[in-house]
Amino acid sequence: MVDVRDGVLVQVAEAADDLVRVRALSGGDPWGVPPSALRLATREERQAAGLRPYQTGCDECAALEAAKRNAAEGGDVTRSRNATAAAYTHWIVAHSAPAPRRGN
Repeated sequence: MVDVRDGVLVQVAEAADDLVRVRALSGGDPWGVPPSALRLATREERQAAGLRPYQTGCDECAALEAAKRNAAEGGDVTRSRNATAAAYTHWIVAHSAPAPRRGN
C-alpha cells in the first residue's frame, strides 16, 4: 500500500474501526491511516522497493509464494493455478479486507 499523504510504501498491520494500522516496510511501530489515504502500490513501486507482489514479511505469504514457485517449476498447471489462487485469496483476506466489526 502507499500512504498518499507522503507517498511512502507501507505494510498493512490491521484494519480496525475507522483507521488502518500500517507500518514501514522495514518494520517499526504501526500508525493509523484513514482508508481514503491509502492506495494499492503499483507493480513499479513494489519493484522499486525490492518487493515481489506478495513479499510482505508475512510468514504465510512467504509459504504460499514458495508453493506457487514450486508448482510452476514442476510444470503441473493445475497445482500452479491452485497455488496462485491460494496466494491471492490469502492476500485479499489477510492483507486487504477490513477486519470484521464486533457487535451489532
